[in-house]
Amino acid sequence: MDWLARAQQLDGQDELAHLRDQFHFPTLHDPMIYLNGNSLGLQPKNVEEFVMKEIREWQQYGVEGHFTGDTPWLPYHELLTESLTKLVGAEDNEVVIMNTLTANLHLMMVSFYRPTPQRYKILVEYSPFPSDMYAVKSQLRFHGFDPEDALIELRSEDGEIISNAEIERIIEVHADSLALIMIGGVNYYTGQTYDMEYIGKLAEKKGITYALDLAHGVGNIELKLHDWNVDFAVFCTYKYLNSGPGAVGGCFVHNKHIGKDLHRFEGWWGNDKDTRFLMRPDFVPIKGVEAWQLSNPPVLSLAAIRASLAIFDSVDFADLVKKRKGMVAFARELLDDVDHTQILTPDHELSGAQLSIIIDKNAKKVHEALNSSGVICDWREPNVIRVAFAPLYNSYSDVARFVSILQHCIQDTLG
Repeated sequence: MDWLARAQQLDGQDELAHLRDQFHFPTLHDPMIYLNGNSLGLQPKNVEEFVMKEIREWQQYGVEGHFTGDTPWLPYHELLTESLTKLVGAEDNEVVIMNTLTANLHLMMVSFYRPTPQRYKILVEYSPFPSDMYAVKSQLRFHGFDPEDALIELRSEDGEIISNAEIERIIEVHADSLALIMIGGVNYYTGQTYDMEYIGKLAEKKGITYALDLAHGVGNIELKLHDWNVDFAVFCTYKYLNSGPGAVGGCFVHNKHIGKDLHRFEGWWGNDKDTRFLMRPDFVPIKGVEAWQLSNPPVLSLAAIRASLAIFDSVDFADLVKKRKGMVAFARELLDDVDHTQILTPDHELSGAQLSIIIDKNAKKVHEALNSSGVICDWREPNVIRVAFAPLYNSYSDVARFVSILQHCIQDTLG
């Protein structure tokens, strides 16, 4: 049986295939294979309905829209909380939608990076997303530390993928000087999904604050942030959560920290809801992660996020994980037959939707040829093509067509 025939057979057995019809596919090429949901998810078709509703209410009610209509804006962000709580494995009052990812990372580090002369170092993954590195280094400098000394990377001695044993060894070596472990749950470049539960246990054992950047994790992999004893996490919503370019991000704070006397940058939207509009000079924090809010959120962006979360709410996330694993396994099998390729992403139970593929000859030209052929995927220097198989809208046929086109593009660039 050829690749496409097998793919069509698998698509015929896919109980989630109908979800694909709930998304708009770009029309830059015909046909198009969209494998870039790890950068920006596709637009759900219901987004227009959700956003236009709030635009009409703004038109109809003006400022009174904060208090009237079916979905008043004053508590609008709360409409997203239950869905996000399930997606990240949180408990009540541990998740809030607010700001954007790097802004949230800075706000969280104000509270949770509290260095001492003995414990001041921060452990990050090797080659994190650059914005994370900028944030962490600037926080170190703000506290008077030199990143050359105070920043430790989870770097493997034999490559970019790092094992649990090596992670444990690095933590053990630096444990007495570490104030914070801050890693991306899924590495944006390699696609490696770290064993977040395991790292959390190591951090707890050594008394180290533990944080996660879940930009590439939320909506992609199963998360249990409360049970994993994560101190705080930040995430965006425009990748696997399909909420639109620059959409509002979110924060998780474990409820073991709620009520503690923490340093925090504060703003009026984090103030007690019953007294917020009394405009008193003293800040009374909301009991929960909402206390970290600064300003009233942008409702139009929240409406788009809410539209996407409605689709997640309509399915069992375990079924999405099952389909995602099936597509990734199928892609790995087919890529075994493609010369000049090597999969950088480790193959294990924790892996998510992304495969990072090393192209050993003419890599940049291969990516350009893919794009010209209607395959939308991501390029990373020096020779890596990133593809993501999002189970909400990708199909097994997408996988088969992509691998077939990739094979032809490689052959064509070799002349």
